[in-house]
Amino acid sequence: MSLRALYLMASLLAVQAAASAHADDVCNLDLGRGWPPATENYGSAVEGLFAAGAKPALSMTRLPARSVESAVQLFAAEGDGDWTLRYSQADERVQVWSDGKRELRVGQQPDVQQVPMPAALARRVVADWQRALSTQVPADRTAQFHDNEVLLFVVNDLRVSGLQPGCGPASQLMEQVGLLIEATDDSDEKRIKRWRKLEEKLDELEQSLAGATG
Repeated sequence: MSLRALYLMASLLAVQAAASAHADDVCNLDLGRGWPPATENYGSAVEGLFAAGAKPALSMTRLPARSVESAVQLFAAEGDGDWTLRYSQADERVQVWSDGKRELRVGQQPDVQQVPMPAALARRVVADWQRALSTQVPADRTAQFHDNEVLLFVVNDLRVSGLQPGCGPASQLMEQVGLLIEATDDSDEKRIKRWRKLEEKLDELEQSLAGATG
């Protein structure tokens, strides 16, 4: 099984388990604004490696405790042209410790898959993610340090970091992440179907946000 397939399976199982655990409880997200303490240098190195000198309009970067880092990114095009959807995985773990010293291995060539994405759909993803994160994570809630895997969400100038959301509208972003990753490995024909599924998930997210804020 490929790393991509393992990632998707692990993400789906994590979302399902967390959603089940929170089904009868108040939804408390371990997400906050900005960088978690002691994470910015590491996170910036990983984001920079995957962005390769460009600035994504949207990104979700995974900083695992032990395995290789990965990210989903959306890059805007000039005018009304297709955007670029990119999924990247580090060839080797970026952050390693040796003799008590940290090394950030940013001189590597990550595994990159990227495909064109319809501009209207890409803009909708950016707008809905920004709304979801800004409404579900209050501006006065700062990101906290975690020893285990941390996710970095960036939409335009909004940064939200923390543990993978397992409840509420924010958890629906992870389903969309799975669709975006799958789209980077699809044929053109299958990708069209993936875009339709993504539109359905965006509809569901908008309904959830309307209920949460209404």
